[in-house]
Amino acid sequence: MHNAGEPTANGGREAVARNSFLYPRADIANTVRYRRSKGTLRGLEKLASAVSGWPVRAVEAYRGLGVTQNISYLRINRGRTIDLRDADALADIGTAFDESAHEVDVRSGNGNIPDVKVYVWRLESFSVTRTPAYCYEEVAPNCFLFSALGNDTVLYTRPVDAAGQSPTKLNLPMPITRAMLEYFEADESAGAESGVPFFYGMDKSFMIAVGTADSLVPSNQIVAADLSDWGARPATEQVAVDPVLGRIMLPPTPTRRQGVWVSYQYGAPTEIGGGEYTRIISQPQGAVVYKVGSNEVSHRLADALALWNNDAPKDAVIEIVESGVYSEAINIYLKAGTTLKLRAASGVRPILRLLDVQVSAPDSLQVTGESGSWLSIEGLLITGRGVQVDGDMAGVVIRHSTLVPGWGLQCNCEPRRPAEPSLTVTGTIGCIRIANSIVGAIEVSRDEVETEPLTIKITDSIVDATSEERVAIGTPDRLCAYAALTIIRSTVFGQVQTHLIHLAENSIFNGQVLACRRQTGCVRFCYVAPNSKTSRRFECQPDMVEKAVRERFARGDITPQQRDLELASERLRVEPDFNSVRYGAATYAQLTDACAAEIRTGADDESEMGVFHDLFQPQRIASLEAHLNEYTPASMYAKIFLAT
Repeated sequence: MHNAGEPTANGGREAVARNSFLYPRADIANTVRYRRSKGTLRGLEKLASAVSGWPVRAVEAYRGLGVTQNISYLRINRGRTIDLRDADALADIGTAFDESAHEVDVRSGNGNIPDVKVYVWRLESFSVTRTPAYCYEEVAPNCFLFSALGNDTVLYTRPVDAAGQSPTKLNLPMPITRAMLEYFEADESAGAESGVPFFYGMDKSFMIAVGTADSLVPSNQIVAADLSDWGARPATEQVAVDPVLGRIMLPPTPTRRQGVWVSYQYGAPTEIGGGEYTRIISQPQGAVVYKVGSNEVSHRLADALALWNNDAPKDAVIEIVESGVYSEAINIYLKAGTTLKLRAASGVRPILRLLDVQVSAPDSLQVTGESGSWLSIEGLLITGRGVQVDGDMAGVVIRHSTLVPGWGLQCNCEPRRPAEPSLTVTGTIGCIRIANSIVGAIEVSRDEVETEPLTIKITDSIVDATSEERVAIGTPDRLCAYAALTIIRSTVFGQVQTHLIHLAENSIFNGQVLACRRQTGCVRFCYVAPNSKTSRRFECQPDMVEKAVRERFARGDITPQQRDLELASERLRVEPDFNSVRYGAATYAQLTDACAAEIRTGADDESEMGVFHDLFQPQRIASLEAHLNEYTPASMYAKIFLAT
């Protein structure tokens, strides 16, 4: 079965991605134009954006310098003292849009007169379109969450083209604050009374519909509110929105309201898991396609499965063409030699919500297959329960999908069932392939007698057991799962207990790793938690920093006590540090700026270890610094600030 996400070490796809940042075509094609605008602020912005691939805003520090105004030549927007009545300006202090005055700071790069601050936005803004909001009945039936998973989520702007001008908040993928929603003014001279019209409406950052997906709430009824404790009381015909938490409160009514539908933007480092982004769609030649949607023959997934069972084609595709929530019990049985792709159409994100409806039987997505059969899950987000695979199948492919870690999310993104696996594999399945996906724990139950180990191949993905103390890949009844693991450019939260590791490369193992068979295989350019037992390791951390300390001790430079202290200190220093380890947060699995350089540049090509390796952020930042030094005027200093 064709699998575009199959891992290849140092493959062509990786080289193409790296070269697109090291040798940006936009920069090369426009070299003459950039040299003509050399030294101008807008020229720096265009150059920086072309080189890094990130949205950029440049700010000249001298414009924020507190000065004594000439009464005959007032510059109102230049170096103002703080206006305590301007909530929008107060919220912007310390950001790229800071309008307040400051004194001279002679430290270069911190606001000195010749400094230029170059702000870059690394997180992208992704859409969710016409999906049901989550009714948060724990508080009241008029309380809703934008996220259909029931967790708080920060609303992001939907960037619009800056049309050749310096970007504003409307042109950048950034979180919407309460102050922006309440006070934002695109043009201060316009005297706008609310920021809602800039962010709310069709084809804007978010929208809310009550009753049906087309019954849009008028923008004059939307009010910004702090719903952190659900304490707001919106007036009649008003809808309170908290963009920081992604919460909605409708006015209370004596009867239960109809459903609420939302469209919104959320932030993420890149395209991973189920999402409304463009994906490569492929299928076997001659495959029968069954489509699921409100305007299709099958309105539910169960209807398409019934047609597929009745027709019994050798190769088939069931494609969901709309974003939405599908709450159904799903059982799939594959006959020998058949293939089935259960996928979302490119650009949509359907959610399969597996409900607890049976008393005496499990409610997981059940998949059983005979010899030579394949199942592919592509572009889906599965919540409520996990996926159980059994039988004698050739294999299962999971691409650009999310199997929610812990089955579901609390409001604060904590998992609802943290100890439960997202993928359970029994029987004699040939292989499991996971690419560009987010999955919870993987549990393998396999008899070692007269069978080969299960082949597990994971690339550009996150495996999250919700804690480094829980098992991310393992088995409930043995020391090690009878599986052969290949994992490349991935991040694992939790312990790995497997029969052997064929290859681990450019990955982060945040919990201890145990490979029962260590005579073969290789672990290279990875972070492996201390006290792990693996096959031979090459250029891994903390091995390298420990080796340096031991060499100093062998030379007699330090005492045994100093050696032990430095070993503990170095292990702690290079331990990966993440902005968030909870699925649902915009910065999930993103390394912090303070993370050790050995991790941020520790891959075999000096990119970062882990799932976001192919973003090549260290190379992009280094290239941006080099170009800024070339194009910044003499006596001026440009410094990069990571806005997200």
